[in-house]
Amino acid sequence: MAVHLQTARLTLRDWRQDDHAPFAAMNADARVMEFFPETGRRQEFDDLAGRVKKSLTQNGFGLFAVEVRETKEFIGFTGFSRPSFEAFFTPAIEIGWRLKHSAWGQGYATEAARACLSHGFVDLGFEDVVSFTAVSNRRSIAVMERIGMTRDQKTFNHPDIAENHPLRPHVLYRMSNNTC
Repeated sequence: MAVHLQTARLTLRDWRQDDHAPFAAMNADARVMEFFPETGRRQEFDDLAGRVKKSLTQNGFGLFAVEVRETKEFIGFTGFSRPSFEAFFTPAIEIGWRLKHSAWGQGYATEAARACLSHGFVDLGFEDVVSFTAVSNRRSIAVMERIGMTRDQKTFNHPDIAENHPLRPHVLYRMSNNTC
C-alpha cells in the first residue's frame, strides 16, 4: 500500500480490499448521496473502487482513500479524475471528495482537498483543476470556496442526469496553477 499524501490529521493512500465494505456503506447512506441521482449497489461501488485503483496506477493520479491518521479509520476519498462527459470545460482534471457522514463538519474534506491541489499543481504539473456539483449542494460549494476555487459564471446541465431531474443544474468552480 502506497501512502501518497499526509496532512496533520489524514493519510491519503491507495485503496485496500478492506475499504470496500465501508465504501459501500458510505455510498448507501442517503445523506452522503443526497446530491447524486441514486445511491447505487454494492457491486457498482466495488467496480468503482477497482477503477480508482487502476487510475492511480496508470495515470499517476486518481481518487485516494482517506483515513484518519490517529485511528486508521477509512472515511472516504479525495483526489482527481477526468470527467467522462462532454461539456464546455472538458477535457479537464476534476478534484472531488466524498466522506462518510460521521466525518462531516470536521474540516477533513478541506484539508484533504488542499493537500491534493498542492500535489496536483506542484508534483503532477496540472495547469488547471475544476470541481462541480449540483447547485443546491451548499456543503461541497463551501469546500470549493475554502480551498480557493473561483466560481465560473456559467452553470451547466450535467449531461449524465435526466433532463427534468432537480440535480441536473450544476455549478462549476476552477483553479489555475498560478492562483494557488
